Amino acid sequence: PEPGDAALRALVALDDLSYGRRSAAERELQAQAGRASFLARWNAVFDETGHYLLYGSLVGVCVYALDSGRVAAVLGAADGAERFGGLALFEGAAKLDAQMEQARRVAADAGGAPGAGGSQAALTMGAEQSSEGVSDPTCFAASFRRKRVYLLSRRPPDAAAGPDARDVQNEPPTSEELGRRAAASRPNELGAEATLRTTMGDVRIKLFAAECPKTVENFCVHARDGYYDGLIFHRVIKSFMIQTGDPLGDGTGGESIWGGEFQDEFHPSLKHDRPFTVSMANAGPDTNGSQFFITTVPTPWLDNKHTVFGRVTLGMEVCQAIEGSKCNRFDKPFEDIKIIAVDVSS
Repeated sequence: PEPGDAALRALVALDDLSYGRRSAAERELQAQAGRASFLARWNAVFDETGHYLLYGSLVGVCVYALDSGRVAAVLGAADGAERFGGLALFEGAAKLDAQMEQARRVAADAGGAPGAGGSQAALTMGAEQSSEGVSDPTCFAASFRRKRVYLLSRRPPDAAAGPDARDVQNEPPTSEELGRRAAASRPNELGAEATLRTTMGDVRIKLFAAECPKTVENFCVHARDGYYDGLIFHRVIKSFMIQTGDPLGDGTGGESIWGGEFQDEFHPSLKHDRPFTVSMANAGPDTNGSQFFITTVPTPWLDNKHTVFGRVTLGMEVCQAIEGSKCNRFDKPFEDIKIIAVDVSS
């Protein structure tokens, strides 16, 4: 792509972990490409002028300009690891209901009373964004492995409002979520602490069973079953993190105690805001297995992407010693550093 290509700019802006997650989703999507019923839902659409083609990609919904041969814009680039598809484009102008607009203005005027400033601001904003006769193209999209519909427009999201203000989580609870709620009532059974006994020393970890019971249960059962015994720290990156938990030893293996993968458990009080945070490794949303990592610096860009389920309370110097190991170009230590055993205590 040429330097002015928006898709190239979006790709360059991705960090290594974001690129890894998106690539994993792309590989999984391509693995299903042989199914005609599946491909029928992953389309491309032209705009009404025929000058622009919209299609889902690794970085978002690309708007390709046929005249210039470049991607003019990327929609949804900031939406985590979403892989958009099943596109439909609305390019009409808003047709406003006169009575609705009158009621909105009356409500906005009433909102001018003391204590109602927030309501008035919201109504005014809605009125300003709905000028009759003004074209407001909106791309409707599905997302791979998501039970949601996304509406993408040329208006950027309101950064001040935060993601919680624009994302409404209204899906019914899944069986896994119901299981987490049940497990939350018995956190002591899951373990309060764990000690990693490694070839370089012991690392004690406080576990957050109440906040992320399913993740802690997965870790504790694996630990008690000896799943982690003998596994190496296969990925060590200085001033970032140390990673382990893969029986294959190359970052591609491991599964949960239920077989396969399980969902993320993000909690507002658990952030990657300090070193020695223990978090689940994954290949994208809801792809947790057995691998986990311990950060050695604050890594806030991982928040709401990886499940934090513990903090190191003793053995920080052991983590730093592992971090200082000499590694090859794949970030794997030349000399194996192994977990001897993991002890879990209540």
